[in-house]
Amino acid sequence: MGLSRRAYARQRGVSEMAVRKAIVSGRITLEPDGTIDPVKADAAWAANSDPAFPRSAAADRANGTGAGDATDPAGNNYARVRTVGEALKAEERRVRLDVLKGKLVDRARAVATVFSLARRERDAWVQWPARVAALMASELGVDSHQMETVLEQHVRRHLAELSDVRVELR
Repeated sequence: MGLSRRAYARQRGVSEMAVRKAIVSGRITLEPDGTIDPVKADAAWAANSDPAFPRSAAADRANGTGAGDATDPAGNNYARVRTVGEALKAEERRVRLDVLKGKLVDRARAVATVFSLARRERDAWVQWPARVAALMASELGVDSHQMETVLEQHVRRHLAELSDVRVELR
């Protein structure tokens, strides 16, 4: 047989209202007969409570822990989850700062910029034979149409080889 809510509150060094709230929130559970097993309840209270909120000194003595002790042998899950959350927030702040400093850029924008630059480069090469074929043909003394055709074939073959190069932006 366990303790009543009032008796458990006295033993734990908290108000009866705090015990009621712990039961309602599911931090501690009642025995089938409606009483509270102090050993189970103390372990559940420690595992399911936020260590950032101070507890009474009597409760700390009863548990053998200090207020907010994150090294609880029962495995204080809240402290671990909170630590991970804080680490993620710090990483997010670091990334935002790197973006503000210009060390990082938006991936979609970078991909679009690279694509646009490659497209302009390709277009310039495709148009190049028509621009220079007549000049080259007159210097070499050959037919300008034939020169343009040959240059265009070589440029397109070269561009096809270049298209095999894949840029990975991760």
